[in-house]
Amino acid sequence: MNKKLLTVLLMFMLVLIAAGCGGNDTQTAGQKAEGAKYNFRLAEQHPPEHPCTLGDKKFAELVTQRTNGRIKIDVFPSSQLGEEKSVIEQVQLGAIEFTRVSSAPLAEFNKSFGVYTLPYIFDNADHMWKYLNGDGQTMLDNLEKSKMKGLAYYDAGARSFYTKKPVKTLADLAGMKIRVQQSKISMELISALNASATPMPSGEIFSALQTGVIDGAENNAATMMVQNHFQIAKNYILDGHQRVPEVLLISKVTWDKLSDEDKKIIKQAAMDSVTTQRAEWDKFENGALTKIKAAGVTVTEVTDIKPWQAAVKPVIDKYRAEYQSELEAIDQARK
Repeated sequence: MNKKLLTVLLMFMLVLIAAGCGGNDTQTAGQKAEGAKYNFRLAEQHPPEHPCTLGDKKFAELVTQRTNGRIKIDVFPSSQLGEEKSVIEQVQLGAIEFTRVSSAPLAEFNKSFGVYTLPYIFDNADHMWKYLNGDGQTMLDNLEKSKMKGLAYYDAGARSFYTKKPVKTLADLAGMKIRVQQSKISMELISALNASATPMPSGEIFSALQTGVIDGAENNAATMMVQNHFQIAKNYILDGHQRVPEVLLISKVTWDKLSDEDKKIIKQAAMDSVTTQRAEWDKFENGALTKIKAAGVTVTEVTDIKPWQAAVKPVIDKYRAEYQSELEAIDQARK
């Protein structure tokens, strides 16, 4: 009896084990059919209500909607996950899955991105976006060689000059001391316009304007407002000498883990979020222009950019060989 009972018990246990294994197989198959679940992080340098952060959030929202909650992306604004350079390195390693950065530092990883710092290569915003939505997409894909993949471009407006003395024409800039970023091309741009380039950290601009160390600086209207430079520099000429777009990135490590279907969803969500980001940027910049005008700043629009482009032609010619294919594509987008 004992032997028979033992045999029955063993057979019963084997049936239970087999049933359990079968259940796990069914569950795993179901998960595969449904798609893998992920919870990703997106690092953002700007504060929560900045247009780029709002673009990030729209991107995350679209991904969650289109995967029925299977893929979630948490946005961390205000440099919570680290400063820009550190975040880029973590994205390369796959420690952080997504980030939004300026295209300028990406030139360290793919030199073609340096073309965006060249002066007056875009006639206006429409010209820039025609290029970004065309040949500019190839540049995003080429970042894969640096363990990143570009998903979409975001708007960052255009950099223009603001000064303490009136500037109505190109000739009025001559001899002025203009603060610029620590960038060789930016310094050459100022020299080509017959002004004097004065590189310094952004945190020193306000006091330098106050004390007369510099006569002016250059940036978009939103930055001029946020940093209170409009309180001293009462003249703003919209020459748009540099248009340096932002880039939404995903780690190549993360990208390679995704199914083809998830890759399509994430790429399309990124592209679709651009509409939100650009609309928010326009509101942000127009609001800034309204505020600085109300504060007494004289805003002058440059209606003919060709004299400015002619003045910096030596700078473009110097770098033409280095950025030949990109500059040719930009010229083509103009037609």
